[in-house]
Amino acid sequence: MDLTGWLRTADRVLWGPGTLVLLLGTGLFLTVRLHFLPWRNLGYALRSALGREARRADGKGGVSPFSALMTSLAATIGTGNIVGVATALVAGGPGALVWMEISALTGLAAKYAECMLAVKYRRRNGQGDWCGGPMYVMREALGPAGAVLGGLFALFAVGASFGIGGITQSNSIAGALGSVWGVPAWAAGLGAAALALAVMAGGVQGISRVCTALVPAMALFYLAAGLAVVLGNLENLPAGLWEILSCAISPRAAAGGAAGTAAAWAETVRRGVSRGVFSNEAGLGSAAISAASASGGDPVRQGYISMTGNVIDTMVVCTVTGLAICCSGVLGTADTAGQAVDGAALVILAFRTVMGGAGGRFVAAAIVLFAFSSVLGWEFQGEAAFSYLFGAGALPLYRGIFCLTVALGAGGSLEAVFRLSDVCNALMCLPNLACLLLLSETVARETLEFEKRRKRR
Repeated sequence: MDLTGWLRTADRVLWGPGTLVLLLGTGLFLTVRLHFLPWRNLGYALRSALGREARRADGKGGVSPFSALMTSLAATIGTGNIVGVATALVAGGPGALVWMEISALTGLAAKYAECMLAVKYRRRNGQGDWCGGPMYVMREALGPAGAVLGGLFALFAVGASFGIGGITQSNSIAGALGSVWGVPAWAAGLGAAALALAVMAGGVQGISRVCTALVPAMALFYLAAGLAVVLGNLENLPAGLWEILSCAISPRAAAGGAAGTAAAWAETVRRGVSRGVFSNEAGLGSAAISAASASGGDPVRQGYISMTGNVIDTMVVCTVTGLAICCSGVLGTADTAGQAVDGAALVILAFRTVMGGAGGRFVAAAIVLFAFSSVLGWEFQGEAAFSYLFGAGALPLYRGIFCLTVALGAGGSLEAVFRLSDVCNALMCLPNLACLLLLSETVARETLEFEKRRKRR
């Protein structure tokens, strides 16, 4: 069995029914335990995230709450929003988009809880900056067993930063540049690694500044173009929505199996949930590392701000990508070899139905920007986990290995790259979800006390 075969087997085992139930179940449990406050306070969370106050840092180390959110979104708004959505729809059928949305909705409480706990249990490093994340939470709140869980989480987070942040994003950058402008994969990989290294030289503040400027601009431009594709195929929107909803309940042959079978439906759910998690990372704990870097602020308020990433990332950006593909009628298109068009090529076909040749160039440029922002976001998160394991003195080693994965990842196969990302996601989420369940009482108590303070004000 080759590497892709091993990754395919590991992917199916780790993303089996048990993991799906644990992931969705933890989100639902926390939602109920918190009296549905993550849903009820979504408006407050969005106002807090986008308001003027969120853009201010207290000057005592760390970055502003808005910058922390943008750094987290830099890691999540990446290839999962374009290439990941396309691969989910091809492998799981149109109904996979619904399960992506469900994973984002149930994941609101999980992302809120992990980010709130990260701020509550964070600490300052030798330079006076805030550092934290699930590994610190586990060590401080769960005793000796938590120290073991925290070490495992940090180890998996470092691996995920190489897989999701380095190899996956570099592969997508190379694919986009090569398919549209003919740039060799090796040149794309080296260029991405060199740019990432230049930004890393500015430290946490440098990464934060780049992400705060890059993420909102690229997201707005992509959303505008995606909505133009949907509006350009408006006559197909009702049929596309019906197909998405009906396949979520009773998938047909597009799901990769016999129409209406339990196996086909299970594949739709598995692809939708795993790609949803790949997109918004709710339950993985990675966003909590960025949240912990926010200066000042109440842990609960920062948790609310951080959970809006699910809305922006999956419920908005991924939805626009999915609707553009389904409304344009390109899903199921075969290439010259008779294989279903997948990944970035499928999204390019969708955008070309309205934008013509410019659609391909736009999607390629969007993939490059999205992927590069994810390189920066994941480097920050992986660096924090590596520092937790080996100390700040070992960071030059981490940065060197990370840049190497970016440079070499450009030449991997699409399936192997995304299978590796799914495996890394699953390994991270298991200890993190266990921590959230064990500390659910703390999360509920802090949240309800915050609500009482809000009402008094």
